Formats: sequence, structure tokens, C-alpha cells
Amino acid sequence: MNPEYTVSRRRFMGGAAAALGVVGLKPSVALGAGLRPPPKGVEPLDPYDDLAKLSSNENPYGPSEKMLEAMKGAWKYSNRYGYPDGDILEKIAESHGVPTDHVMINAGSGETLRVAGLAFLRHEEKVVGVTPTYLTVYRVASGIDADVIERPLLPDYTQDIDDLIEVTNRNYRDVGMVYICNPNNPTGVIVPGDDIRRLLDGIPEDIPVLIDEAYHHFIEDPTYETAIPYIKEGRKVLVTRTFSKIYGLAGMRLGYGVAPPDMIDQMRDYATGSVNALVKWGGVAALEDKEYEAWIKETSNTLRDQTADILRGQGFDVLPSETNFFMVRTGRPSSEVRAEFRKHEVAVGRDFPPMLDWLRVSVGTEDEMKRFLTAWNEIFPDGMTAADSNSGW
Repeated sequence: MNPEYTVSRRRFMGGAAAALGVVGLKPSVALGAGLRPPPKGVEPLDPYDDLAKLSSNENPYGPSEKMLEAMKGAWKYSNRYGYPDGDILEKIAESHGVPTDHVMINAGSGETLRVAGLAFLRHEEKVVGVTPTYLTVYRVASGIDADVIERPLLPDYTQDIDDLIEVTNRNYRDVGMVYICNPNNPTGVIVPGDDIRRLLDGIPEDIPVLIDEAYHHFIEDPTYETAIPYIKEGRKVLVTRTFSKIYGLAGMRLGYGVAPPDMIDQMRDYATGSVNALVKWGGVAALEDKEYEAWIKETSNTLRDQTADILRGQGFDVLPSETNFFMVRTGRPSSEVRAEFRKHEVAVGRDFPPMLDWLRVSVGTEDEMKRFLTAWNEIFPDGMTAADSNSGW
């Protein structure tokens, strides 16, 4: 089945043929080539404006048909407290092979990160992590007069685990938490499983380690491993996950944390309990809809890799991403490049110091990625010169 996709009111002019002409590709290597048709009911959301939204790493197709049906059925609980919730907590716990007392649900993984920061950081304590990365935990630390020890990425944009171990041990008395985003946002680069184990083995066992796995479902690199098994070992580890990415529920807000029960109990005092009835039922359906999950992963990763290959072919550096976004080095201030894209009704990224000439691009629909490439080739008609493409790798 090939459903007709809803696109922007200002449709991509010329369709696939025009896109191929712009990027100079042969039809056999066209963007989107080889993709399977989506499962029944998987269509992009109706656009609320003309932008191709490639800036916030959402799933552009929205919830699956099964998820929408489940949420529709939950409307009858909208006027009740203590309503049936589809056993969302039990379903999440079952998916990870842990008891329910190891799980806390929140309004998005961002809330889980905030709750963790409040629970495990005291005034003037330190959180250790890298920069650039996802900043919620650091912002919480700043808000409660805690400190942030931000360590730079290595030249290949991986996280320096040896450095994090050394810094944590050197500041042991003052460290309240170590934070790892895996894969890292905004780079999309993973921390291999062996490095996570080396980190946990290399620091004092009483220091909480928060590992944000928001993009876990997109990963294909065999060296990656989820940190959930360490929780089953009783390690002081909190893993956060979200339904905002592969499941398409960013606007509905559902995320959760998995940790030993004592850590979950410590976090409860800071949680709001603000998860709504609709998204709980949608989350249950999401965990059961494996066909949709597989299609989103395959489609997003294929479009990401095809787009990255086109940019690399023009001489641009693109980081090897394991997420539904990628970073490309433009050789120009990213703020200027974003402004140029907005003229083409394409929204991309934001600043991620110190990588201020890199652009983070979310993976959209096939049509949105063609719009992105059309705009890209007008903004960079000559590609990247050899001098500009020297990124210092």
C-alpha cells in the first residue's frame, strides 16, 4: 500500500525529478530509493504551516493508526482521576525485564532528566559530562547553585571516557552525578558498550550515573549496548527513554526512567505526576506496534544516510549518526545558514557551542529532505572547498 502523503501547501516544486536534477543524481541512487511503503495508517501529520521542520528531531509521521485509536478510546477518561491507564507502567517494566518499582513515568524524558537533577544534585555539588550535549541536566544544576564540569569531546567527536573517569575521581567528594547522553545530542555519535562498562567500573560505585537513551531505537552500530542490564545488577544507574522520537508522541509528552528502586524513590518527591490519560494509552499501543517502530527506523535511517552521502559527495563533513538527525559542517556560522534556510521555508538546528559552524539537521519525510537538498544546493552552489572542509579530524 502506498498512501498519499500530506505535504506543505507550497508543495515541493517539480517533485522527485526536479530534486534529482538539482543534486545531480542518477535515478538508481535517488533519495528514498529502496524504501518499503509504510504500514497502513502511517502518514505525515497535517502541516500547521509551510515550514519543513527539521530542527527538533521529532518523528515527522506522528503516532501510528493503532496509537491514535488507543488514544481516541481514552477520551472517556478525560473527566476522571484514578482512571484505567492500560497498565502503562507494567508494559514498560515488562519491555525491560524489570519490576514496576524500577520504573517512573513522566511528561517526556526531559521531565525525567529534570527530576534526576533535582534528586541527585545538592547545592554546590557537581555534575560531570561533556559539551556539547543535551543541556537539561546542566540547566537544572545551574538553577540550584550546583556546578557543571563540562569536558570537551575528542577530535573525532566521541566522548572522552578516560577523561570523565579521571575528572570524576579527582572531584569525588563533590560529584553528585555523572551524565552521559548516548547517542549524544547533537552529534548523534554513540558511546560503545565497552566504554560504558569502563566508566561504571572506573568511578566510585556510590555516584549516580544518568544515561540518556532518547535515540536508542535508531541505533544499528553493533558496538552499542543499552545500560539497562547494569540496573539489573544493582548499579547506581538511571536510564531515561522517551516516546517523543520513534513513536511520534513529542507533543503528547511521555517519557520514563529505569533505575534501582532506591533511586526511583528518591526521585518521586520531585515528580509532578502530570502524565495524561490519552498518552498513557497511546504509549501502551506504541510498545505493541512493532511494525510501525521498524518502519520508522528503516525509513529515518535510510533517508539520513542517503542525505549524508549526498552532502559528503559535495565535500562536506558529516558526523556518523546513529539517530534521526545528523550534523554537517558548513564552514560558515550556523546562525547565518539557518537564516538562509528559513528563506526557503526550511527550519534546521540551532547553535551548539563550540561547534558553531556545524548544522544539526533532523530527518523529515522524503519530501522534506528533498526540500532540504534543494535549499542546500542554492545556499551552497559550489559545494565545500578543500580548504573549508578541513575540520581537523
